[in-house]
Formats: sequence, structure tokens, C-alpha cells
Amino acid sequence: MINNTDGGDSSESIDPRNDLTAIVDDYITALVAHNPGAAPIAPDADFVENIEPKTLGEGLWQTASEEPTSFEIYVPDPVAGQVGYLGLLKEDGDPVLLGLRLNVKDGTITEMEHMITRDLSPGRDGYNNLNNLDAPRQVFRQPVPKAERNTREELLKITDTYYDAVAEDDGCLAPFAANCVRIENGFQTTCKTPPPNPEPGDILLTLDAAEQLDAGTFSNITRIEPRRVEIADVETGLVCGLSHLRHPMEETTLDIEGVPEVETVERDWDPFDTVALHIFKISRGKIRTIEAVGFRAPYNSPTGWE
Repeated sequence: MINNTDGGDSSESIDPRNDLTAIVDDYITALVAHNPGAAPIAPDADFVENIEPKTLGEGLWQTASEEPTSFEIYVPDPVAGQVGYLGLLKEDGDPVLLGLRLNVKDGTITEMEHMITRDLSPGRDGYNNLNNLDAPRQVFRQPVPKAERNTREELLKITDTYYDAVAEDDGCLAPFAANCVRIENGFQTTCKTPPPNPEPGDILLTLDAAEQLDAGTFSNITRIEPRRVEIADVETGLVCGLSHLRHPMEETTLDIEGVPEVETVERDWDPFDTVALHIFKISRGKIRTIEAVGFRAPYNSPTGWE
């Protein structure tokens, strides 16, 4: 397992951030061992997996088969008493991407939430999603220099503007850094080198995060609710947000603006939700890069916590 903190500081042993990442490590080890009793889980803890309430010991507790070896991102937040996490592990021998949220009180886990994406390889046009899941991008492991850090409150507010920007198709609503790369389920969805003989929709993947929104790439997403933006780590500038992106699909032909040779794209889909966990890297007030896990669910799905 990967520790998300720097070494060499004697104060590290009492850093409550380390306590939260250690609880994640214990949880993942217990998960793969199919032994909930090996993790500090409260007897009455609540458990939701892919928006379905479950009993402890069900779901991935039965099928996880190998711990992550290299791809892990931690977002510990002692103020919230929560920790967010992304990790590539194996389920019945196949790679799966796990988004995890744990609520911890007095060293005991009281809430567990899994978001799992399967079928990671191959992806679109033969793209291998696992290429981007070999290890986290280095920026996710690096602390933000103190002079460039935002407060916890600022981090949460900046992250919330991301969801506003997506819902309103307006890249100006969020403080994106230029060339902000977003990777979802291992698939790079911004700033991507176009494939040979690209289709019109492929050109949209070459835009950065703000440019895509201004072009109307995601205008089929009209609401993002609920949004749960509660977990932030000031030291690393990481924020973990959970959300439901609602796609009513009232329009299946999307108008694209400002992109040469692309006037429309077809999205002939039934209504659905994308249930997602995003991790944002923020410094100097800018969203620098994004890593996400998500899956498709029925339109207007509940969170599992109702």
C-alpha cells in the first residue's frame, strides 16, 4: 500500500492524516482477505456499494482478490473525519477501480461507501484504460508548497464551482488551470492527442476541461445533484467529491460551439445518471488536474444513503 505523506518528519507519527490513510490500508487488506473483523469497523456501521445499501461482508467483500500494487490516491481530512481514496485492485482476478469513502469517528469506521468500475480494458478505439492506471500521476503524491496552498474552506468552494461549470456549460464558472487533464476510469477525456483519422467527436477530447464546457460537450448533463464535497487535504491540495450527474437526454443532438469542423455530436442515449467520485488537485486557487471513477446508473437514482 502507498502512504500519501512525506517521510522524515518526527511529527508525522502523530499526524491525524496518517491515521486516516492507515485506516484505509487496514480496510483494503481486510477487504481482500474477506474479513471485516480485521478492520476497525463499528458493529452498526453503514455500507453502500454502487448506490445500493448492503450488509457488511457482501459485495466486494466477497469478490476482492488482490490489493493495489501501485495505483492509490488518498485524501485524508481529519476535520471532516472522512477519507477519500482511489485504488486499482483485483476482483476475481480482474482489475477494478475502487472509489472509497470512509467516515471515521474515534478511530472506528462508521460509514463505508464503494464506487466500483469494471471492464477497464480495452476501452474506446482499442485504448487501454489500464495504461493510465499503472500509477497515479506524480502531482497527486506531491504536497503543495505552503505559499501555494488554499485553505480547506477554499478548496471545498473551488471544487463546488466545478460542478456548477459542468451543469451550466460554462468553463468560466470554475478556476481551471490551462491544459487541465481529466482522467475518468483510466480514460483521458481532455487534452488528448487525437487518433489517426479522428471522428468529429474525437476532436472534443483534445480540448482542455474549460474549453470542453464552453463548447457544449456536456450539455446533456443538466443537473449535478446531490453533490457531496466534504473531504479536503490542505497539504496535498486534494479534494474528494461525490456526485450524481443527471443526463435527461431531452436533446440527443448537441450543438458544439467554437470548435472548427465540429458543429454537432450525437448522443442518442436513454436518460441515465453518472455516479462518480472525483479527486481534484488544486493549488494557487486553480484546478490543476482531475482523476475520477464513475459508473452508469438509472436516471434520478438515489445515493443509497436515503
